[in-house]
Amino acid sequence: MHKIIKYVLIVIGVVAAIASFFMMPDPADPEAINSAGISLMFALTWLLLAVATVLAVFWGLKKMVTTPGGLKKALFSIGGLAVLFIIGYALSSGDEAQTVVETFKGKDIEPTAGTVKTIGMLLNVFFGMTAVAVLLMIIPGVKKLIGR
Repeated sequence: MHKIIKYVLIVIGVVAAIASFFMMPDPADPEAINSAGISLMFALTWLLLAVATVLAVFWGLKKMVTTPGGLKKALFSIGGLAVLFIIGYALSSGDEAQTVVETFKGKDIEPTAGTVKTIGMLLNVFFGMTAVAVLLMIIPGVKKLIGR
């Protein structure tokens, strides 16, 4: 099944490359973005992205369910992610959010304290995920150096 999907995607990519070569508008044309060639390329990009996303989710879920212990690992990962979100929300300060709201008061953008706090939480989650990723790269290397 993987080979068939791979070949179908390769054929779609080759057809798109050939079609785009012959359908590309003149770069000097100010209306080039509205041409049929550009529209075709955007449509094919979205098609390929949708196919890749659906297949990645499908095969990932299939492997998770069929692998012994896969569901347990997935639940632990989701639990860890939930803990990371809770910690990120707890660390995002309401005082700083209010300061940002007061700074932008009367300007074109008027954020709410909740929006600023949510952005702070997402930044904290991103930093936490980065720290976890770095640790997951460093720990195996250190274990190899120590010889365990």
